[in-house]
Amino acid sequence: MGLVQIRQLRAIALDLALLAGHLLLYPTGLRQERPPAPPPPGAPARPPTDGRAHRPVLLLHGFIDNRSVFVPLRRSLGRHGRTQIEALNYSPLLCDLRTAAALLGRHVEEVCARTGHGQVDVIGHSLGGLIARYYVQRLGGDARVHSLVTLGTPHSGTRIAPLLSAHPLVRQMCPDSEVITELRQPAPDCRTRFIAFWSDVDQLMIPAETARIDHPDVISQNIRVNGIGHLALAVHSSVAVRIREALDAPDEAPADASGTVSVA
Repeated sequence: MGLVQIRQLRAIALDLALLAGHLLLYPTGLRQERPPAPPPPGAPARPPTDGRAHRPVLLLHGFIDNRSVFVPLRRSLGRHGRTQIEALNYSPLLCDLRTAAALLGRHVEEVCARTGHGQVDVIGHSLGGLIARYYVQRLGGDARVHSLVTLGTPHSGTRIAPLLSAHPLVRQMCPDSEVITELRQPAPDCRTRFIAFWSDVDQLMIPAETARIDHPDVISQNIRVNGIGHLALAVHSSVAVRIREALDAPDEAPADASGTVSVA
């Protein structure tokens, strides 16, 4: 057995172990998250973003999942100064990714109005990253989303999707879908920074490089993660460190930069 096969088997074993733990947490994320309570009457007024240098972070899960997948990442971000973190659930009964993108847009507007921030950062796992990208590129979301981090997202479409193509959302992740075709179209003056984490042993991204962003009009950084699978991208501590670094990076970070996270 070669080294590549060994690494793939290790990644599958880790994902299966994480899946078992995630199934225990899954029921805790079924309900939509409630927004933070407003300040009590008589609380001293302050400028909307006073004392809160970090932009709010919105988390968007993948297909047939919910916000519980982000429990470890959320804790990591919270321990390092991110105090405004929210997760949005979308229904697996949705039949069009565009509908989920519009839902995300309404939620982003609500968060900005409630917090006083003009922009947010978004982290999307798998399909969640594709939904967020559609909002940014096709629905004008680049005015509100400063940085979009995607984790194992099929930016060019994945060829595993036809095996599960009974669901319309899955069909929209195919390489020749209308959604993927739309995302290949020009996106002039797109202001959002894209940071795409992709794994060399991601079992759901075929080919693995489909989780990279390759678009001439966007500010992008592709970060290769070695040795972990699809689910682990959302929970691994090494990836969480790089996510924090990406969100805190200066705006003038170079376009089409690359990097590597070695965890195995």
